[in-house]
Amino acid sequence: MSPADRHPAGNAPTPPPTTPPSVRRIGLTGSIGAGKSTVATLLRARGLTVLDADEQARLVTQDPEVLALLAARFPGVVSPGGTSGGQLNRAALAARVFSDPAALADLNAVTHPRVRARMAALEQQAAARGEKTVVQDVPLLFEGSLHAQMDAVIVVDAPLTLRVQRVMQRSGLSEPEVLARDARQMPAEQKRSRATVIIENSGDLPHLEAQVDAALRQLGLMVDG
Repeated sequence: MSPADRHPAGNAPTPPPTTPPSVRRIGLTGSIGAGKSTVATLLRARGLTVLDADEQARLVTQDPEVLALLAARFPGVVSPGGTSGGQLNRAALAARVFSDPAALADLNAVTHPRVRARMAALEQQAAARGEKTVVQDVPLLFEGSLHAQMDAVIVVDAPLTLRVQRVMQRSGLSEPEVLARDARQMPAEQKRSRATVIIENSGDLPHLEAQVDAALRQLGLMVDG
């Protein structure tokens, strides 16, 4: 969450019209409940810059201009807020778009270009700092065809029953609700088949840390000793 404070909503830096920065771009993704966020934390602890698409999406939906667009398209999901533009009721918005592909497409048309612009700007800032590698944490990396822009892709996975249990415990969703959300994503096996590296997150934290270190060694980003 800390990077969120660097760029208040509505003030995201605009990527300059230059050639793309010469950084190695690693995609990080995984199905719901796989533990991708935990892996992202471990990658940061190992010195890598991780750009979080979900975090940028939350910032985008605090932008008064975006809130106005969402309020017009989805009446009732934005509460009045004076000069701040209001506050988005994320649960209400999710309920509106979850089973309506056209509504979801409209939402994505508003948010996705802005999220991608923010991610590109942050990546260029990392390149300007001299960083050679950036991890892009994108839940729907394959579904949005963003994997084609990556130099390598890490997929975090765990058995479905374990993933469902994790999501139920953290969110209060029922098992059918979690399964329905999982079904809207690309099947885990397809993600695994497209991965450069797979991190199995079916054990305890030390097991996961060992998996992360092995993945970094495989990608040439970590040297033993």
